[in-house]
Amino acid sequence: MADEIDCSEEQAALGQSANELLGKRWDMSAVRRAMVTESGYDPAFYRELCALGWLGAAVPAEYGGAGLPFGVLANVFEAMGQSLFGSPFLAGTLAAQALLAAGTEAQKQRWLPALIEGKALGTLALSEPNGSYQLSPRQAHAQRGKGGLTLSGQKTLVLDAQHADFAIASIALDGTPALVLLEASALAGRIRPHTLIDETRRAAAVSLDGLHVGDEAVLDAADAGAALAHVQRAAWLLLSAEAAGGAEGVMQLTLDYLRTRKQFGKAIGSYQALKHPMVEIMIAIEQGRSLLYHAATMFEHDDPEREIALRMAKAQLGDTYVHASDRAIQFHGAIGFTYECHVQLFFRRAQWVQATFGDALHHRQALAELLWPRAG
Repeated sequence: MADEIDCSEEQAALGQSANELLGKRWDMSAVRRAMVTESGYDPAFYRELCALGWLGAAVPAEYGGAGLPFGVLANVFEAMGQSLFGSPFLAGTLAAQALLAAGTEAQKQRWLPALIEGKALGTLALSEPNGSYQLSPRQAHAQRGKGGLTLSGQKTLVLDAQHADFAIASIALDGTPALVLLEASALAGRIRPHTLIDETRRAAAVSLDGLHVGDEAVLDAADAGAALAHVQRAAWLLLSAEAAGGAEGVMQLTLDYLRTRKQFGKAIGSYQALKHPMVEIMIAIEQGRSLLYHAATMFEHDDPEREIALRMAKAQLGDTYVHASDRAIQFHGAIGFTYECHVQLFFRRAQWVQATFGDALHHRQALAELLWPRAG
């Protein structure tokens, strides 16, 4: 099983549909139009994609989804990365997985159908100011009181918090991790927008100090730890897929430039100093894709190989994306350093993707422990 890569007909069809539609509808002009808006995305197009079933692909049919294995989303997020698509898709997908893993039945029935139809936006509030990649809350906590909980602490880098209808926050409750669902009305006045290096995305800090919520807002406490681990694995897979697509997208932009830019009467792509690095990038992308789709295949298996596969994909493809976009800027020459050049948008996205949910160094340190555990 550890050596297999599976791709079902549904997965292949979903990936082809995503590539074709985003290729036609989401070019670099659309990217730049969306990134200067307040929301950072096109709400009408987002709802259209939700109506196609993309966000609900890995949600059970009883909540309006397609009930496919989570790994099928790798194809969709690879296509999104290649088109530099910006939207609440990542935040919404992870919020849906948190609800499926630990939400009460009432929470699932209320939010999942609206979420996957694009009628509601959801997000996760997991990161804290200490910058740790560990998801167990260290600062945010809750105290029990009459009629509910009183929260305290700060959350940072909460994707699309400014426009979300709800956020699922991690807190410490009775000494153990817990998850609590916070509706937009409760978060009013508590959101401070961040400026990210990737201007196609939106994120914010959220203050929980003094926020009072009812007991019904708490997700199933028994499943909170497992839900955090599941969400983390899901994020590793989706960000790896986005990195694979982004590296492919910036490579294609660079190839187009190398074929058309001429110097001394020849296309600059004919020179070995540029040709050989592009071949190395292409090989690195293909190697990363093998890791990605192996990880997607392993995702549903409760197997020690799963975490190894996911961490390998995240580390390898994060580095590949950064390298490919860095070389793209260099190969474009002086114009590559300007804001008007599209490749710098990929470089910004690559920096964000690599750092989110653990950079390559973090994952390789964890892999060292998994592959060569210390004696005793």
